[in-house]
Amino acid sequence: MAKETTHKLLFPDEVLINKIYLFRSQKVMLDRDLAELYGVETKHLKRQVKRNVDRFPDDFMFQMSEEEFINWRSQFGTSNLSDKMGLRYPPYCFTEHGVLMLSSVLNSTRAIQVNIQIVRIYTKLREMLLTHKDILLKLEEMEKKIGKQDNKIKLVFDYLNQFIKQQEQPRKLIGFRKNNK
Repeated sequence: MAKETTHKLLFPDEVLINKIYLFRSQKVMLDRDLAELYGVETKHLKRQVKRNVDRFPDDFMFQMSEEEFINWRSQFGTSNLSDKMGLRYPPYCFTEHGVLMLSSVLNSTRAIQVNIQIVRIYTKLREMLLTHKDILLKLEEMEKKIGKQDNKIKLVFDYLNQFIKQQEQPRKLIGFRKNNK
């Protein structure tokens, strides 16, 4: 008999989705958001990452450049917003694989549960993207087919307009006329 497991959601999916950003054409999560989700301080998370830096190649984790950091911070107005308070250094950005690696570095029950939930969110996002991509491809295909017919459709409308104009002109009476003198 198969073992049935129940997964307790620690956070609503929307909370996790709102913590996924797009940097350098990659979906990433920031160190401070992950620390909050894992229930640890950001400095502890960064310390563990630095101790295990070999586990985090560039495609797993990168630090925001100063320019990216300034642009990102400027989107929130001042740096004293309660949500961004104390954020003085460019954060680390973790890709999906980097988030997975964090569970082995932090190695706590909560980290494992959070990671399972994050992996499911990434999977849902990927499925949604593929679904939308299929729709876009079909629309492009239809546009190509219809696009070739534009001139023919225009010609049909031109003929219809000419026909309508001819119908609006008064017609000559047909038949014999009797001259009354």
